[in-house]
Amino acid sequence: MTTRSARRWPPAQIALTAVAATLSLIWLAPLAWALSTSLKSPTESVTSPHWIPEHATLDSWKEVLKAGDIPNWFVNSVVVSVCVTVIVLLVASLAGYGFARTEFRGKGALMGLTMAGLMFSPAILGVPLFTTVQSLGMVDTYWGMILPQCAPAAMVYILYKFFQGLPRELEEAAFIDGAGRWRIFFTIVLPLSKPSLSAVGIFTFIASWNNFLWPYMVTNNPDLMTMPNGIATVQNAFGIVWPQLMAGGLIAGLPLIIVFVFFQSQIVRGVAHTGLAGQ
Repeated sequence: MTTRSARRWPPAQIALTAVAATLSLIWLAPLAWALSTSLKSPTESVTSPHWIPEHATLDSWKEVLKAGDIPNWFVNSVVVSVCVTVIVLLVASLAGYGFARTEFRGKGALMGLTMAGLMFSPAILGVPLFTTVQSLGMVDTYWGMILPQCAPAAMVYILYKFFQGLPRELEEAAFIDGAGRWRIFFTIVLPLSKPSLSAVGIFTFIASWNNFLWPYMVTNNPDLMTMPNGIATVQNAFGIVWPQLMAGGLIAGLPLIIVFVFFQSQIVRGVAHTGLAGQ
């Protein structure tokens, strides 16, 4: 039994497991501290740091839920994030496949222009984007929050790299059988791209859910606030009261934690299939 156990757990595997456990604890520590602080009273939260609350209470959670329109903010975030994810998946998959499989004049220049979008921070583009959205009459609308987030240069590149790795023989056989480019794309290419599409969809959903700046710029209507913006208003109403601050942050981040826990394998597989893991 000892020999079998030693074979199952070589020193390298033990070391990797210890490193993974240490990193997991480091990642979980801020969440544990936020949860601990949210269960403390305002007075206890500013005393000497300690992990376990002396008198645990849910008052901060109740105050945040009572002061803010959490259900409405949640629905707004879901609508915006889901719409952005669907549009990005459609646009990025079409653009990535077009770059990977078609030849046309100016392809290199257009690809370079698309990748140049990775060089600019979204904050730099805030003013021209707002001017454009305002001229189109989309301020204080869902579309005003959704469309400017649907220019996914990074996602185009991820799917472009994946499509390049697909064997052309599958498409050539479909061409011989009389299938057109669109039919090949939707019936052959997309089903084979599920791992990468899942990763792109999850990355996009998380980025859109966490987006604070753009919805804040383009929305003045309290009924259209997303979770990050709504929680920020509650925090400002309370001032810096740490239990409410931590409770609001946990409420806003809980859906993302759930997404990551249930879809982490898809994220890993998607990144591995794109060929970006070693870059």
